Amino acid sequence: MYKEVITLGVMPTKRPTFSLETATKEKDALMPIFRAQMPEFVKLVDCDDILAENNGMGAFPEDIDKVVAKFKANNVDALFFPFCDFGCEEVVVGVAKQFKLPVLVWGSRDKVSTWEHREKETQCGLFAATKVLRNYGVTFSYISNCEKDSPVFVEGFEKFIRVASVLKSLRNLVVAEIGDRPPQFFSVIHNQLNLIRDFGITVKPIAIALVKERTEQILSEKGKALTDYYAEYTARIDCSRTEDEVVWKLLAFEMAVEQLMDEHGARCAALDCPGLRNVLGLKSICAMQGELTDHGYPTSCETDVWGAIGQLMCTAATLGTEAEFLADWTYRHPDNDNAELIWHGGPFAYSLATKERKPRLIDGVSAWEMKQGDLTLMRMDEIDGEYFMFCGEGKTTTGPETTGTYVWLEVDNWKRWEEKLMFGPYIHHVAGVYGKYLPIFREVARYLNVNFDTVDDKGPYSL
Repeated sequence: MYKEVITLGVMPTKRPTFSLETATKEKDALMPIFRAQMPEFVKLVDCDDILAENNGMGAFPEDIDKVVAKFKANNVDALFFPFCDFGCEEVVVGVAKQFKLPVLVWGSRDKVSTWEHREKETQCGLFAATKVLRNYGVTFSYISNCEKDSPVFVEGFEKFIRVASVLKSLRNLVVAEIGDRPPQFFSVIHNQLNLIRDFGITVKPIAIALVKERTEQILSEKGKALTDYYAEYTARIDCSRTEDEVVWKLLAFEMAVEQLMDEHGARCAALDCPGLRNVLGLKSICAMQGELTDHGYPTSCETDVWGAIGQLMCTAATLGTEAEFLADWTYRHPDNDNAELIWHGGPFAYSLATKERKPRLIDGVSAWEMKQGDLTLMRMDEIDGEYFMFCGEGKTTTGPETTGTYVWLEVDNWKRWEEKLMFGPYIHHVAGVYGKYLPIFREVARYLNVNFDTVDDKGPYSL
């Protein structure tokens, strides 16, 4: 897996008519709190050097160009405007409108002011600034006005960073399309022109013949990378029911796909599974999709481009700490009306497997149940040029053992889920990830300007 680091441009803001001393005291109290949040995943870029006369705070129109230049030079992924008093909406929007990036606004809760002395009026300024952001078409997130040391701030900040990670994963995204769409899978048809125009996402075709050629090259050379991989893989996976030659070929195939994705600058891929297994002479290539996932290369089955995009979004929501998967909605639990089988024929990652017994490779096909825990399921898709995102949360449960890789999902009311999925526009494929990320995807949908669907629909909200 990879670790996502978000470069966050932070410009505290103040109103010139309010006390510089009071705003400075607030800013000096806030910055250590910001720096302590998720230091492994967040790199802060402040304005202390370029706005020294304002003690690092944006307050005047002439500050705008300085801040924009610094943030662009540092390739920031998101913007944060903490209000140290009423703030200056002209400077905030002047900076924000020059980036197409997620924006966070927040200010700490003021103490009660007296009739004679009003120190900051932070909340008042937030209302003013957010109206101006809307006027300029800037989408923003906010954390509710709370004490600076409040868990509300900490939780909201973390959610925003995860939103920024998902949006960053889509920026200038290249999806490798390896092979053609299987003829019978009309449900995965996608519009490449709309992906380019509406999201800047490029689908780059890679011929199956190239994968075959690279696989055979790696296999014939049998270099140290492959032999080390074989030793490591067979130590953690029970391969006793798969011919050794098949294991070697599968691992060479996995390495070939990684190399080709790197060479084409692709972050995720949609695979023509039937075409690949036929050309390579394998019963299945699914087992290596799980390996690719654990190595940070999400790949979807049946050339499902939207599925691959959803997988990448799922792992980005975890900041690269959890593997994702692409599953079929398969069938309902025989004894639990609110449980559904989340299954596919072997592509789920080893890292997600329950370790109650050793995961197996049977005739080249992965066979294991996934671990127990909270799950988030999501699907993004298009119909008639309009985009939709479904997201829901549930918990795993136990159920009958089956083939391939699988887990049983329990939700509050499956019939409501089923109805939402039926009327879609969604298909039998769904991306999933362990954890609770519905609020993250709801906020991402606002930034992408797509319709957000969940079983309990809600509108924009405070982080």
